[in-house]
Amino acid sequence: MAGFDKVVYSYEAAMEGLKDGDTIIAGGFGLCGIPEGLIKQIKHMQTKNLTVVSNNCGVDDFGLGILLQDKQIKKVIASYVGENALFEQQLLSGEIDVELTPQGTLAEKMRAGGAGIPAFYTATGYGTPVAEGKDVKEFNGRPYILEESITGEFAIVKAWKADRYGNLVFRHTAMNFNPMAATAGKITVAEVEEIVEPGELEPNQIHTPGIFVNRVIKGNFEKRIERVTTRD
Repeated sequence: MAGFDKVVYSYEAAMEGLKDGDTIIAGGFGLCGIPEGLIKQIKHMQTKNLTVVSNNCGVDDFGLGILLQDKQIKKVIASYVGENALFEQQLLSGEIDVELTPQGTLAEKMRAGGAGIPAFYTATGYGTPVAEGKDVKEFNGRPYILEESITGEFAIVKAWKADRYGNLVFRHTAMNFNPMAATAGKITVAEVEEIVEPGELEPNQIHTPGIFVNRVIKGNFEKRIERVTTRD
């Protein structure tokens, strides 16, 4: 990369520097808005003992689920386990550590991490197992629990458009966790559908400024549907 140009032309270059034991923060919700090619590159690299932070862990043979096949993941911080039988199996057998986190809290953990906020209080989860071992404080007579923010060595996100400076635009529901995840990585890699020249993106429509993004790669996406529902 030279100057502000953050475009790379291979998945090897996109994920260069990833090592065993790293924490990866991944955008996406189900199979919507996931960085498919970057996940496949992590599988190809056979990096082990990873901590993965994501809303969920894909399905058995697609998305983050493929990293479970060779037991590359040691811990998952997620809000949802369903749709992945292998994930469930490894959770119940104790092969993988899972920290279930309320969905909104997970999003705020990423956002706070990217904003340099080490922790925050939330009412969500108070009085449930989520609150066990956490500091509790009252504000205006209501109890709140202290949640620590999340950062990682890598953040991997999927965007619709990017310019060469790394400014990102997400499309509709594919935005989901991606903007928060993009801010929380020491190295943020964006896999995108289209790369345009600086100045082509309307400034008011940019969701993630390029200052948060280190690498951009143009991907080819399968965009698999999680559950195909058709009319009889």
